[in-house]
Amino acid sequence: MKISQALPHAVAEDVGWLAAIDNAINAAFEPIATGFSAVVFYPITIGEVSFPAVVAWLIAAGVIFTIYFGFIQFRGLKVATEVIRGKYSVKDDPGEVPHFQALTSALSGTVGLGNIAGVGAAMALGGPGATFWMILAGLLGMASKFAECTLGVKYREVHEDGTVSGGPFKYLPIAFSKLGKVPAKILTGIFAVAILIFGIAGGNMFQANQTFAQVQNVTGGEDGFLGSAGAALIFGIILAVLVAAVILGGIKSIGATTSKLVPAMGFVYVTSCLLVILVNIGQVPAAFGAIISGAFNPAGIAGGIVGVMIVGFQRAAFSNEAGLGSAAIAHSAVKTRRPVSEGFVALFEPLVDTVIICTMTALAIIIAGAPSLQAGIDQVQAGDGPPDGVTLTSDAFETVLPWFPIVLAIAVALFAYSTLITWSYYGLKAWEFLFGRGKTSEVIYKVIFLFFTVAGCVLTFSQVISFADAALFVCAFVNLLGVYLLLPVIKREMKEYLADRKSGKLAQLGIEPEDMRSPR
Repeated sequence: MKISQALPHAVAEDVGWLAAIDNAINAAFEPIATGFSAVVFYPITIGEVSFPAVVAWLIAAGVIFTIYFGFIQFRGLKVATEVIRGKYSVKDDPGEVPHFQALTSALSGTVGLGNIAGVGAAMALGGPGATFWMILAGLLGMASKFAECTLGVKYREVHEDGTVSGGPFKYLPIAFSKLGKVPAKILTGIFAVAILIFGIAGGNMFQANQTFAQVQNVTGGEDGFLGSAGAALIFGIILAVLVAAVILGGIKSIGATTSKLVPAMGFVYVTSCLLVILVNIGQVPAAFGAIISGAFNPAGIAGGIVGVMIVGFQRAAFSNEAGLGSAAIAHSAVKTRRPVSEGFVALFEPLVDTVIICTMTALAIIIAGAPSLQAGIDQVQAGDGPPDGVTLTSDAFETVLPWFPIVLAIAVALFAYSTLITWSYYGLKAWEFLFGRGKTSEVIYKVIFLFFTVAGCVLTFSQVISFADAALFVCAFVNLLGVYLLLPVIKREMKEYLADRKSGKLAQLGIEPEDMRSPR
């Protein structure tokens, strides 16, 4: 879920002292953000095309994990479906939320603007062929999610009050212990700091900023009632109250909310895509033809096949977060005694986020054939950079549904809200790792988080968010290195679980190999 750097104008521009704060912070952070981003997104060049090394690192992991686990993303879907339905669950399984709620909590952190704006930008940069490589990257990412989410549950800690601390904060110290105690603490600490920074800025401020911008846009823009002085502050306070109503209840409250919100908003958005496709049903074969031919024989795209491939891979990696370790935090709260069971559930994340939702968006854009798509491609080829992805998506849907901009605004607001509440939990777990658990510590974190929710509606802090954007992808380097070191553990868990399933042992309630309070 790499965030866009194109933030709307800060409301602070209308208030002198707020504008001064905004500008001062952005000016101070600009050299830091620029330098840090240059390191994290260090480019690899192939022919005429450059792409971030972190994307190659993520895709390579997806390929290696796919082969190592025997293409688990294809042969494990039946098992995953059974687990989500609760077939092998019992009431007293340790943890906080059922499998389905753990999945929707994690999905709410990835399904968002990347699926709407990101796909539109990908179409302009790489043409229809980028969709093919986006799908392939999503399929590879399923294996990465399987691995990291299995470990997230395997090494979690279930506290006496029933709450859970898990994810990379628990398995990375064990993985890196082979390098020594000090390197293990430093590397895990780097991961925690990166998650905390992104959680407060990218997962919070940016989402709040975009929510206000979209709602303001459909209520008359700056000339409407939300364009008045103080409106952003009031909106921010209301949004913070709505967020507080969920996050104060912890992961159980977040899981209960996302289990209703994610399916509902996904249904509305995918239904809208299907309407565009059904109205233009006769053009579907040609659209698939354009995707396939564009993937292997692109016309007028910089870098040819390599260029289109990189655009698709990059967009998928930035959308589904496979390999970053963030989703493993949400999945670790699941109620289960068998860690790998949640690894199977996690297979559905990239499948839903990238393979289904991103593909549906791409198909709708291609089939609708709105003039802005070709204009966007022409803009890129002229060297003027990619257009606003949200505009491309909105224009495509508007060809069939004139009222779609309102639906899109609602979808963006709901996607942003769900992302915001999920990242509050990720940030909390990072905070606990760095500063310790306890009611007082938790309250301090949540007050800080809600303060920045309000600030996100009033200010942009664009350079801070750019810095946070890069910080998130630091997680990929640290997390995947730890996962590589623990691959044999995952494979053993997988083999034992599948063998028990085949023998019927999983159906015998109470016959479980170990209590999750004592991970090995």
